[in-house]
Amino acid sequence: MDRGADHRHGLRSADDDPDDRELEEDAALSFAIAVYREDDQWEADMLPFALTSNLDRLIHALRQQPSISGTIGLVDIGDEFFVALRVLGERVSVFLSDITAAWDWPLAEQVLEYLDIPVPDEEELEAVLREGKQMVLPVGDLSIFADLGMDEMELVALSGDRELLPDEVLSSIAARLGFSQPYERAVDAALGLG
Repeated sequence: MDRGADHRHGLRSADDDPDDRELEEDAALSFAIAVYREDDQWEADMLPFALTSNLDRLIHALRQQPSISGTIGLVDIGDEFFVALRVLGERVSVFLSDITAAWDWPLAEQVLEYLDIPVPDEEELEAVLREGKQMVLPVGDLSIFADLGMDEMELVALSGDRELLPDEVLSSIAARLGFSQPYERAVDAALGLG
């Protein structure tokens, strides 16, 4: 079996490469949270860890949660990137904080596939990033939270803030959208802190 096939399906071994050990350590800090409105207040629940690497199953789990304004999924993958989803009926909006995560992470690669965006060639993307002096390049539905009060510019600015880790960006999004307390409780439960 070639390493590329293993990589695409998330079947990595820490023995493959020292970088893979770092990826596995980041994965240990990963979590998925479902946020929804119930009785006019925000609620949040942790989702099974396995959903942090499978977009189809993540979308399916979010569809199972009834909510007036749709269900929000927030997935943090270690210190690397995050994915935000919004499921309202058959409509699914997806936002990936950094397109380059698709080089190393199955979930990010699945997001690009879902969005029908090819995984970028590293040399081309590095040239774009150098020209724009950006460290991250978000992709997907930039207006995912616009109706909740967070416009595209604010989401992109938060996502591109090099001083913030992905979990801190998600905490900022939760605070900005008004569900900080239930979100933080769910994150603590997911990480075994609560």
